[in-house]
Amino acid sequence: MNIKEMQEKIMKLKKEKDICILAHSYQAKEIVEIADFTGDSYQLSVLATTAPQKTILMCGVRFMAETAKILSPDKKVLIANKTAGCPMAEQMSVEEISAFKKANPDYTIVAYINTTAALKTVCDVCVTSSSAVSIVDTLENDNILFIPDCNLGDYVAKQLPSKNIKLLQGGCPVHAQITEADVLHAKELYPNAELLVHPECKPEVVAHADYIGSTVGIMNYAKQSEKKQFIIGTEISIAELLAYECPNKQFFPLSKKLICTDMKATTLVDVLHTIEGCGGEEIILDDATIHAAKKCIDRMIELGQ
Repeated sequence: MNIKEMQEKIMKLKKEKDICILAHSYQAKEIVEIADFTGDSYQLSVLATTAPQKTILMCGVRFMAETAKILSPDKKVLIANKTAGCPMAEQMSVEEISAFKKANPDYTIVAYINTTAALKTVCDVCVTSSSAVSIVDTLENDNILFIPDCNLGDYVAKQLPSKNIKLLQGGCPVHAQITEADVLHAKELYPNAELLVHPECKPEVVAHADYIGSTVGIMNYAKQSEKKQFIIGTEISIAELLAYECPNKQFFPLSKKLICTDMKATTLVDVLHTIEGCGGEEIILDDATIHAAKKCIDRMIELGQ
């Protein structure tokens, strides 16, 4: 069976079985093409709540599927590849953050959406990469623990110097491996290109950017810009996806190291097998976890996500 035949079979089966397919923007193009919705992690979870289908199939990583389940507890949520995790989301434990809260009761715990459902249960508010600055700025409390990404947290702290933002050592290992030397090399190779960078990158990388923003923000900026060449400082799939969507422009990955193996774990075959009922995994969360984790997501929505 070739790719086109497999896609056609998936399209047929998802209608028969009342399944909505969500694909993160980092997924392979052949998966994006058969998805009902494509976007970043939080965007997909919100879209899942509006989908009429009773079953959600997440093509992404586990914390994204968990977030979809938290926001749509009455729906059946599947993940296409059960091994697709997120090192950043899994870096910090409930026990570690609970201990910090006990020792520092005057701090508000701000959790990046890229965290497990369990960790969200002990946090006060969630943020996305695009809303982090505005939401932290809105908080009445100036004492903030920002978890888990210290690079995104550093970016937020620099935008909000009046806040006392404490960071722990954590973050996305894919974005964090990019160095200033990588930036200088890319700029030398493509001197006329603008540099668009995700704030999960190190501060010395972010300092060189022409635009700093979320995955969706980077894509929208590139599409709307009158410029013709861009260096893309996030997962390598975005440069490829933009090249398909804007064939009159050129997109260059900041580094060939920007590959998320967890995102790449999901294949079109995984999607087919999950729909057929012989692959993937259903996301099961108990009511207490859903209720507690949803509080910090609801708070994020309340503060203007």
